[in-house]
Amino acid sequence: MADSPQEIQKAVRKILWIGAILIVFTVITVALSYVELPSHSWNLIVGMIVATFKAALVALVFMHLNHESKLIYKILAFTTVFALAIFLLIYFSSTDPLQFANF
Repeated sequence: MADSPQEIQKAVRKILWIGAILIVFTVITVALSYVELPSHSWNLIVGMIVATFKAALVALVFMHLNHESKLIYKILAFTTVFALAIFLLIYFSSTDPLQFANF
């Protein structure tokens, strides 16, 4: 915890900077929804990258995960891999050639 007014001021300044960065990336996310990239898949990929960056900032700064033990990082890495696997399964299921086959 912060013990002096200078440390508190530094922490507040850091939180305000992170908040400003999150606002900028929210504007970028909205702007990306109006931009048509070469394929719809690219729009999704870029949107997910921006959302992942924003979620990482929130988790590291506002949830104070940047000061946790190594076990938390291992659990977070497993969760990230698991979420990525789910995203890939959803993506591959939408491109399944057998989905529209007539039986």
